[in-house]
Amino acid sequence: MSGGRWQDTCRLRFRRHLCSYFLVGCPYLTWRLVAFGRAHCGCSETRGRAIRSTAASPPPSCRGSPSWAAGGAGGKGASQGRRGRSAVPLGAHPSSPNTKAARAQGVFFLSPPPPSPWPNMILTKAQYDEIAQCLVSVPPTRQSLRKLKQRFPSQSQATLLSIFSQEYQKHIKRTHAKHHTSEAIESYYQRYLNGVGKNGAAPVLLELANEVDYAPSLMARIILERFLQEHEETPPSKSVINSMLRDPSQIPDGVLANQVYQCVVNDCCYGPLVDCIKHAIGHEHEVLLRDLLLEKNLSFLDEDQLRAKGYDKTPDFILQVPVAVEGHIIHWIESKASFGDECSHHAYLHDQFWSYWNRFGPGLVIYWYGFIQELDCNRDRGILLKACFPTDIVTLCHGVA
Repeated sequence: MSGGRWQDTCRLRFRRHLCSYFLVGCPYLTWRLVAFGRAHCGCSETRGRAIRSTAASPPPSCRGSPSWAAGGAGGKGASQGRRGRSAVPLGAHPSSPNTKAARAQGVFFLSPPPPSPWPNMILTKAQYDEIAQCLVSVPPTRQSLRKLKQRFPSQSQATLLSIFSQEYQKHIKRTHAKHHTSEAIESYYQRYLNGVGKNGAAPVLLELANEVDYAPSLMARIILERFLQEHEETPPSKSVINSMLRDPSQIPDGVLANQVYQCVVNDCCYGPLVDCIKHAIGHEHEVLLRDLLLEKNLSFLDEDQLRAKGYDKTPDFILQVPVAVEGHIIHWIESKASFGDECSHHAYLHDQFWSYWNRFGPGLVIYWYGFIQELDCNRDRGILLKACFPTDIVTLCHGVA
């Protein structure tokens, strides 16, 4: 393996384990995250096989956490399920008995999500409003997510998690401006200085963010920018701030570095770790969709091929030979690794889907974590919504693919 490839692999493993620590109590997303390595570590052939963790020991602050104890994701060399460890079946869910048994042996695995939707992934508007209303009164913590699952046991955890994240992001956007006034920034900074002056080891920034109902990572950004403005000759650039949030060891003040780190690893909806997770999940579902298209022997062009041909707005896949799904002609397929609520779906329609329709004709959108049933109202106009890969694809030869 070349030096560059080895560095990329080590970086990927480090990001996985950070995210695994970050997602204590949320094993589903940790399970999804390992698929990021399938595309970036050359592990495509390991799908469905047992993966033993070969990464270095976690940092002291991470040891003993449940997600570390559950096992990590190894690289290509550890992907053969050696030493008698049993492989987890392809497509197995993380809560299945086989998966739990494999985890107990220190085994992790790479596998795609289930090809069919879980129960109640497609919600009515009334069901969605009930869940969203329940989220208004709870803080954005993992404990709140557990309570939400208990409150709605018939709903998929993946669906609840996606709704949970989207609703919180809407709340942050509504209240963003009031936290960025000069008075608010100065007040937060002085409270931070007073707090660390009394006890620099206490989670001052995290508690401050929770108290004022603001995302911890965004609060860390505010304080970091204010600190650098005071101690640097020139105002910090956005790239410098982003780099320090990704790697707090770059922050010149050790106390602030620790405070920022605490905010980043405890933020469920914002920050560099969440961005990493979203990217990993989105990429994995695109890889899954590609595999399913190949499995059905459907000819297609992916987004990179389309951009190379000069297209500016491109769906994930263009079918070179159109197919029919539930009586509707499909020319393209778009993968969305999220729940389709009203706000996000209407934005996608305006920014993406209708543009695809204008260029390529009617198409299919897959919301892998479900959507609001009433939003699937544009079928006759050429946009079909599904919560899984369709099983009744009809090709030109009048057969079912």
